Amino acid sequence: MRMLRRVKMDSVKSVLYPVLFGAVIFVLWQFQIIHSWFGADTFTLPLPSRIMQILADNFGKMTADIKSTVIVALGGLVMGSVLGFILAMVATMIPHWGKGGLSLATAFNAIPIIAIAPIFNNLTKDFSPDPNTRSMFAKILVVMITCTVSMAINAYRGFTELKPFSLDLFKSYAAKPATVFFKLRLPNCVPYIFTALRISVPGCVISAMVSEYFAEYIIGVGRQIRENIVLAQYATAWSYIVVACLIGIVMYVILLVTENLVLRNRNSK
Repeated sequence: MRMLRRVKMDSVKSVLYPVLFGAVIFVLWQFQIIHSWFGADTFTLPLPSRIMQILADNFGKMTADIKSTVIVALGGLVMGSVLGFILAMVATMIPHWGKGGLSLATAFNAIPIIAIAPIFNNLTKDFSPDPNTRSMFAKILVVMITCTVSMAINAYRGFTELKPFSLDLFKSYAAKPATVFFKLRLPNCVPYIFTALRISVPGCVISAMVSEYFAEYIIGVGRQIRENIVLAQYATAWSYIVVACLIGIVMYVILLVTENLVLRNRNSK
């Protein structure tokens, strides 16, 4: 009973403390205490009430940008995760070639997004006559590169870091490679997949917005942040920043709920 209460209390604290911290920051920001600390003004660092007002008044106009950013983030997340999973499978089944592929993927992932985005814009200029289509494709490719490596590394660990003697047991029964994969490696890999997604979900939102800075077609939350900062519309830019944070939070919460449902039986054992 005490253990159950302790677990519930820890769960409450894990939510309560971040909420209290956010509330304190909100109060300090709203009453311009943060402004006095950093010597900022309400023009470059608008008050939260002003940001919320702009967000409420212009949310209908923001929906197209939100939709574009979500499509890019989710599209790149799915494509990158699938590609990373395939790389992990290859690395597991063909170790001599696979490990080298993972090393190359890791090295490629070290290239900054601000360098990759313009390159993909040029590479995809003949993909479609429609500037919106080829711009979306280029942005999705940038996000895909960002999400591939985390999935590849974590899935490879899931495929190879097995319980002691479990692989020997399957071999003693003369199990076929397909049986070993579906009955042993794949179930063992599921928690590692969610670990990779925990890394990739925030990364895909950030990558989507950064890629929008250099995109040919002017649409997306990231592009609107840039455009409004250039026009010195800082309050509007901050409202888009709030939207970007909400997109990341919602996607992460959905991931956590899905992980809890999928791994519920595993965790209860």
